Amino acid sequence: MVAKLRSGDLVKVIYGKDRGKQGKILKVLPNGRLVVEGVQVVKKHKRAQEEGQEAGIVSMEASIDRSNVMLVDPETGKPTRVGVSIKREVRGGKVKITRTRISKKSGKEIKV
Repeated sequence: MVAKLRSGDLVKVIYGKDRGKQGKILKVLPNGRLVVEGVQVVKKHKRAQEEGQEAGIVSMEASIDRSNVMLVDPETGKPTRVGVSIKREVRGGKVKITRTRISKKSGKEIKV
């Protein structure tokens, strides 16, 4: 199955306190959440783990639900829905199925 949102994709937040911000996906979590660069930044209090390491307050990105973001179309630069194109090729009696992501706005293939 092809994932509609992958690490490295440029997305735009469409709902929530960070609405309108754009960023790259840093991590896709298995529970349907994403960590996006520069979005949902929280402050975390860190304790010193070793001698020589300092304790303090660290800013880091928290996860956001995937329903709150849309992929930015590389052709137009605007948010778009993502579809899946399925191509079947028959080679020597074997069927090879290729799934690619396509932009619903421009109809173009989205490169990885």
